[in-house]
Amino acid sequence: MDTLDARWAMLEPHTTVVGPDDDRPRPAVLLFHGCGGLRDHLPRYAEAAKAAGWRAFIVDSYGPRGWNRAFTLTTVCTGLVLRGYERAGDLLAAIKGISRRPDVDPTMLSLAGWSHGGWSIMEMMSEDPQPGRMGVADPESCDLSGVKAVWLAYPYIGAWAFNRMKPWRHCPRVLAMTARRDHLTTVSNAERVNAMIRDCGSEVESWIAEGTHAFDEPTSNGPMRHHPELTLEALRRFTAFLKDVAPDA
Repeated sequence: MDTLDARWAMLEPHTTVVGPDDDRPRPAVLLFHGCGGLRDHLPRYAEAAKAAGWRAFIVDSYGPRGWNRAFTLTTVCTGLVLRGYERAGDLLAAIKGISRRPDVDPTMLSLAGWSHGGWSIMEMMSEDPQPGRMGVADPESCDLSGVKAVWLAYPYIGAWAFNRMKPWRHCPRVLAMTARRDHLTTVSNAERVNAMIRDCGSEVESWIAEGTHAFDEPTSNGPMRHHPELTLEALRRFTAFLKDVAPDA
């Protein structure tokens, strides 16, 4: 079983860094893709973070494992492999590794997750960091105190998300984006989960977007439909959220 340092050594070569062209410590937002892997919308969010004075780190969980999109659509998206509570180890490793960078302010981190990425954030926040949990040997070695904010974009909170109503152990500020026509959850289920997070002590802003699951992804598959105007609004809200978290970035 990997240590967090070993897991980050695996992930780091597959992590894309976007940010201002300087070396001063800046706030950092870590972006975690959905079950379909890296898609064209995440670089847009990374550029929005850069414009707000943040460094953005797009963490690819699939490249290091040698998984292509066809494989992940039929295995990860169906819950056969790498469920959120297992991928949570990737998040811990990324937080620990990125916090060590001299161009990052380790006291001002944000996590952003789309669908499966959001599920993984929620599992990481709610799971007890005992050795062997979350697929890593030493989850307790990651300090979450620097995580000040979380962006949850239509997170998966369905049947496999066993801990969706489990209180978080670290409660940063949250912006939760729910899709009105999400085929994976109802708005009422999402709002119930948001209320649980709020009860833990987090400030939770809830936005109900009038679109489908993955509306900001520039493709349309099955019940999911890309919505360009809503995507621009999501980018605006993402930028405003970061600026509000770190106004001096």
